Amino acid sequence: MGRTRKGRNISGWIIIDKPNGMTSSAVVNKVRWAFNAKKAGHAGTLDPEATGLLAIALGEATKTIPYITDAEKAYEFSIELGIATNTDDAEGEVVATCPKRPTNAEIINKLEAFIGETMQVPPKFSAVKINGERAYNLARAGEEVKISARPLFVSELTLIDRPSVNTAVLKMTCGKGGYVRAVARDLGQALGCYAHVTKLRRIWSGPFELEHSVTLETIEPFAKTLDIDKYLRPLEDGLADLPKGTTNSEGATKLQNGNPAICFTDAEFGDEIWVSYEGKALAIGQFRSGEIHPNRVIVQ
Repeated sequence: MGRTRKGRNISGWIIIDKPNGMTSSAVVNKVRWAFNAKKAGHAGTLDPEATGLLAIALGEATKTIPYITDAEKAYEFSIELGIATNTDDAEGEVVATCPKRPTNAEIINKLEAFIGETMQVPPKFSAVKINGERAYNLARAGEEVKISARPLFVSELTLIDRPSVNTAVLKMTCGKGGYVRAVARDLGQALGCYAHVTKLRRIWSGPFELEHSVTLETIEPFAKTLDIDKYLRPLEDGLADLPKGTTNSEGATKLQNGNPAICFTDAEFGDEIWVSYEGKALAIGQFRSGEIHPNRVIVQ
């Protein structure tokens, strides 16, 4: 018999401004402890040295994580020109240098090639699996790491500041699976001078903005108390980018049992939607012929 996890049956989103130096998993564990929640997960890993928006789902909100993970995200990041590292960030070892420094116009010109549908090779020091092993474990062991290119959609990549001849600050909005470190690496190669990330901050993710976030220091004094719940955002906030529908009391009962139910919505036939009753999300599924056919049932 499986072990029953202790904690509260609490559901919703807590949006954390992740500090430098912590893994995303460590932040999740801290939040789960603070809320005394049975279940928690995050919607999109940030590297330990990265900061910014980390959306953490508690309880039934974990069922909506894929809709945040798959959504577009935006980052602001600084790169150092003229230096390549083996990790493509400032934590790695320097592997190449170049005295050339591009102009702002040259940088802007090269950015155009990164916008739209592209193919990106993730960094060698990443969580990508190769024959069942994490790429970063193979790289740390000194093994040759070959990672296949993966599709990535970038809707925005702009130069927003040039603090010095050696540094550039950029903003990128992209779809699922984008590695900012790989963009810095590839941009440096395109400019003929090398580059790596020195600072990275996620500023929004799907429906969540950094202004919605709180710090771990803010919530920690309220840990293990009901007062901490004031920082919890509704589960429904994570579904803001999906079409919405409503149902009646009979439909609510059917949905709670995993069955199709009547649905009132402006969605098109075949759309994936979420449905609520009396303001509470009940299910996510496909809209067909006036009904929602659930593939995820939410129990609140």
